[in-house]
Amino acid sequence: MKILVADDEAINRKLLELEVKELGYKVLTAKDGYEAKQIWENERPSIVLTDWNMPNMNGIDLVKHIRNNEGNDYTYIIMVTAMAREDDLIVGFEAGVDDYLIKPVGKHELYWRLKAGLRLISNNDKDMLIFALAKLTEIRDEDTGNHIERIRLYSKLIAEELYKRGERPLEINQKFIDDIYITSVLHDIGKVGIPDNVLFKPDKLNSEEYNIIKNHTLIGYKTIESLISKSQRKTTLSMAGEIARSHHENWDGSGYPDGLNGEDIPLSARIVALADFYDALVSKRVYKESWTHDDVVKEIFRQSGKKLDPYVVSGFLSIESEFQKISSALAE
Repeated sequence: MKILVADDEAINRKLLELEVKELGYKVLTAKDGYEAKQIWENERPSIVLTDWNMPNMNGIDLVKHIRNNEGNDYTYIIMVTAMAREDDLIVGFEAGVDDYLIKPVGKHELYWRLKAGLRLISNNDKDMLIFALAKLTEIRDEDTGNHIERIRLYSKLIAEELYKRGERPLEINQKFIDDIYITSVLHDIGKVGIPDNVLFKPDKLNSEEYNIIKNHTLIGYKTIESLISKSQRKTTLSMAGEIARSHHENWDGSGYPDGLNGEDIPLSARIVALADFYDALVSKRVYKESWTHDDVVKEIFRQSGKKLDPYVVSGFLSIESEFQKISSALAE
């Protein structure tokens, strides 16, 4: 783990360097903002500890440069400064600073701020891994296009709408919203285990083939559970497992694989079920033409209390125009 320390004061720079080294990290140092910029471009450290006032390029300009050029490899930035006024903090956060350390820096505080940064970087890597796994499904099924991108946006929209409501279920909070955005992309991961002659069949499936395709829910669930079993605590993937297994369950109990009904179906799966249903109807497939948005909205209303959860449907109906915007923007 490489950490860049940028400070024009030699004593401050050396003290931070020694403290970071004692914590077990590799340290890169820069005596001004311009040198820090060059080191960052060449070395791509995971965390940057930067002073505010430096010659050649100050800390704020360094932060802006990093944010404009980092791409998918997120850099966690801590501003180390004596400038602790509220106005200064706001300027830093607007530029892209993640955290502040006020001089003089205590070793224990430094340790915990670095740990917080590493947690965020780890979560970012985890999200990218989840999305990469989900892309395996689309590689096998060229018809799905931007399907998983749309599903995650649809699901997040519904969760946010339900969160705004006074009568929302206790389980819907900001973490629920964040998790469903991350994990909904794995809803069809089990399709990687379905034979090509069934997955790519352009005609209607017979009963035997339909039973095979239904297995994607259990294949996906077991795959995700095998990952969870390697962790000693509950993870974001717990929701992914619920969704993979239960997003084809119906409110009236007529779905699969377990024939669950009503609130026995996890709420995350009920939300993704509607998102998936909308996308399936509004998208063109080799076996069907696309439906108009208005016709899909009518069908979703008709399926309320049958295939779909009435509570989730009511949330959808409040924001259905946003679904249309996403569908148009991310059309295949």
